Amino acid sequence: MSTNKLRNQIQELLDLADIKLNGSRPWDIKVNDEKLYHRVLSHGSLGLGESYMDGWWDCEAIDQMLDRIFKADLDKKVKNNWKLLLEVVGAQIFNMQNKKRARVVGEKHYDIGNDLYEAMLDTRMAYSCGYWKDANNLDDAQEAKLDLICQKLGLKYGDRVLDIGCGWGNFTNFAAKKYGVSCVGITISKEQAALAKKKAEGLPVEIRLQDYRELNEKFDHIISVGMIEHVGYKNYRTYMEVAHRNLKDDGLFLLHTIGGNKSVKTTDPWIAKYIFPNSMLPSVTQLAKSFEGLFVMEDWHNFSTDYDKTLMSWMKNFDAAWPHLKEKYGDRFYRMWKFYLLSCAASFRARNNQLWQIVLSKNGVQGGYQSIR
Repeated sequence: MSTNKLRNQIQELLDLADIKLNGSRPWDIKVNDEKLYHRVLSHGSLGLGESYMDGWWDCEAIDQMLDRIFKADLDKKVKNNWKLLLEVVGAQIFNMQNKKRARVVGEKHYDIGNDLYEAMLDTRMAYSCGYWKDANNLDDAQEAKLDLICQKLGLKYGDRVLDIGCGWGNFTNFAAKKYGVSCVGITISKEQAALAKKKAEGLPVEIRLQDYRELNEKFDHIISVGMIEHVGYKNYRTYMEVAHRNLKDDGLFLLHTIGGNKSVKTTDPWIAKYIFPNSMLPSVTQLAKSFEGLFVMEDWHNFSTDYDKTLMSWMKNFDAAWPHLKEKYGDRFYRMWKFYLLSCAASFRARNNQLWQIVLSKNGVQGGYQSIR
């Protein structure tokens, strides 16, 4: 098919989202290489992301452009190719998040460099959605999120708390300092564990390089923030059984997770290849099924639009720090990371993705659980 016909096909799709090729508005696409049209039509979101990394197109406001694409459901109008179909089939046959593969995301994403995350994140290095209800900046939003979790659990002095997927220890350190609890945090990232241990010096906090399936001890409360997105649907039940096994009978389990509007078994192919290998977003149905018969659902809180603000703050910090990071990471990484942050912001803005905090008890809170917002 000729380049003109391919361009016309792409423009017809983009018209549905009010986006122009080589237009003058911030969300319009500037085409640098016309091979873009065939690549996007044949490879969908993977082709769109990779062609941006390769410099084939630019856009002044990628988040606005993708927000329009998501709201117009353009991804449903571009047919999947055979490679993507094979990935979907493979995910159904194989357990992509088994213990052998579980550390892949730690090595490929979280171990790429603490300097990047220190520059991009807030001062506590919370790599999850902040709570912007009464906050005006990223630091305050992340502190509000951490305090919200502590309040929802009803933490009291002397409690022992488990953090599954503790990152750089932002929650464990905050809870230990403000609420006088002792914490155990586990991660599968060597870089995270090393820095988290350093940050926790002098606090009643133990950081372990450990898979969640190896846990077998009792805690007053358990939290897991931004971890189950890496667990995989084949392991949701096991994950919940681990939480149930390690939680005291009168304790609470708070799950903080990105969620999808429908049940899936894979993730976006570009995200899977370049950002979060073997990841996927759980749905309400998948989560409910996973804890059925194990937990009572006490509270389900959605504040997904706060993730848009969080991601845009991370992008601002990343841009500001780039002159100091450029030599180490290179221009192609910059375009990849920018596309990652802004595409995720657009997805939350379009309400394609959700952000849930779910509070679970083993036997139901006597007298009822008081929801905290």
